[in-house]
Amino acid sequence: MTKDNKNETGAARRGDWKTEPMPARRETFVLSRSFSDEEMDALRRGNIPQGMEDKWFWYMEGPTLLAHRSWTGYCIYRIDFKEGGEHTVTVNRDPEQYACTDTEEDVRNLNKLLDWWTRTPYDHVGEWLSETHDALEKAGEATGE
Repeated sequence: MTKDNKNETGAARRGDWKTEPMPARRETFVLSRSFSDEEMDALRRGNIPQGMEDKWFWYMEGPTLLAHRSWTGYCIYRIDFKEGGEHTVTVNRDPEQYACTDTEEDVRNLNKLLDWWTRTPYDHVGEWLSETHDALEKAGEATGE
């Protein structure tokens, strides 16, 4: 590993972290979004978690991004990038691995993640704070507080 915790190719690869395959229970949807060359370069570099609050390990294999939760290795999202910005997303629907069952919520969450992941440099602490804030807001809405 190099100083920035990437392998000799400079990009995260499947073997750099614990990963589990996408389970049989899954759903697909189309994500309509364009990415600049710089944003795609950031996604291609991937992410090897740097600390406990760094919740995601992601890497690309060809035109496909695989995003795993860092603590469990569960594959949550698979994004097959397509020309024209209509990308196919496969999302984990195994309730023992991932609690979300709402596609619209996944679209919102994935877009937020992609906003963070395409920043250079990637700020995992900022993302963690944002995810924590969103979870607290959602919990407050659920309890009526």
